[in-house]
Amino acid sequence: MANILYIDDEISALRAISAILKKEGYSVYTATTAEEGINILKNFTVDCVLLDYRLPGMDGIDLLKWMKLNEVSIPTVMLTAYGTIEKAVEAMKLGAYHYLIKPIDTQLLLNILKEAIEKSKGIKKIQTSETPFPEIISKSKAMQEVFYIMQMVSESNANVLITGESGTGKELVARAIHRKSLRSSKPFVVVDCTTIPENLLESELFGHEKGAFTGATDRKIGLIELAHEGTLFLDEIGELPMSLQKKLLRFLQEREIQRIGSTQRIKIDVRVISATNKDLETAVKEGNFREDLYWRLNVIRINLPPLRERREDIPLLVNHFLYKFSKENNKPIPQIESDVMELLINYDWPGNVRELANVIERAVVLSPSGLISIKYLPKKLQEKWVTPKEDSLNLLEIEKSVILKALNSTGWNQTKAAEILGISRKQLRTKMKHHGLLPQFEEEK
Repeated sequence: MANILYIDDEISALRAISAILKKEGYSVYTATTAEEGINILKNFTVDCVLLDYRLPGMDGIDLLKWMKLNEVSIPTVMLTAYGTIEKAVEAMKLGAYHYLIKPIDTQLLLNILKEAIEKSKGIKKIQTSETPFPEIISKSKAMQEVFYIMQMVSESNANVLITGESGTGKELVARAIHRKSLRSSKPFVVVDCTTIPENLLESELFGHEKGAFTGATDRKIGLIELAHEGTLFLDEIGELPMSLQKKLLRFLQEREIQRIGSTQRIKIDVRVISATNKDLETAVKEGNFREDLYWRLNVIRINLPPLRERREDIPLLVNHFLYKFSKENNKPIPQIESDVMELLINYDWPGNVRELANVIERAVVLSPSGLISIKYLPKKLQEKWVTPKEDSLNLLEIEKSVILKALNSTGWNQTKAAEILGISRKQLRTKMKHHGLLPQFEEEK
């Protein structure tokens, strides 16, 4: 099902054409201003834009310019009741896919939208194929540096140590490196050092022979041996007991294992990637982790930044999880209120990407109306949105708070917000600029 953004200030046309598109199976986002449309483009996945030429504030041409400036590569079909060759040429130069004059021929519109959406899918396919690690969603500078190291290390056999807080995606990075490596067709074996009991860990790692100890009724192939010619991922390596650290070090030095109860040594060809949310250097100093093992594992270091240090990735991740969990739970892709997105961006996410995924899945499941508002977020996030008491604010903070409330209640429609506030749109824009609320592209106009 494709997603269409339809922007038109003529409410009757907006309702009529939206109904036709929905009947054809499309998911339709609607906006009455270009500013509302930009908010949707920033927060949702859109396959095609249906755009009226004449709009209050920014017009259709202005929006096309914004899309071009911000490299938003979405096919756009322009609509107008005031068709001229000059406007058509201008729109096409700015990248419009097609140009239709109102009243719209329904079948022609549907045909053009079908073509435009196929083009959109083609663009996405090309972009995906050119992305080294499409499973990792990010546009932040910090993660681009991580991608560079991943690209370089994936072509080698060097051991890798991935560090970062819980929930930052360490296993996802390890799997991505394996997928890009020459070992990609071989096993990727995960050892979670926190979930296997210490008394069973040696047997799990190295295997055992029948009769090696009480309960060993059959031969068991260890996880290291199962990873032969592939990648062994040692998750939370900082939790590995000291008793096994020496044996793991010996394996890394000699690339041989010996099953418990056996005298035979088995050669193993494996690439080792480790991960931890602990400070291993401190653990080494405190005597809780072997220094020689640390340097064996830490040939290449990849440190994953926490989500609070790459907030520009949050809208991308929210979009991804909205689509993913809507599909998994057989629900239509919901819209998300602007104040919810603002809250998600400003929250510190101690649980990082894993916590964000949990919050979005919960909201998708609980939201009955296809609109995610703050009440569908966990209580601890809702509490972050409590407006401070006015007596603790100065006058400028109060004014900013009131303006934000008016803008959020109207989907950032400046004309409607100004009406609510009882001031002119020009006065509102002046105040928005003063409080840093005016979008950057508007300030540059």
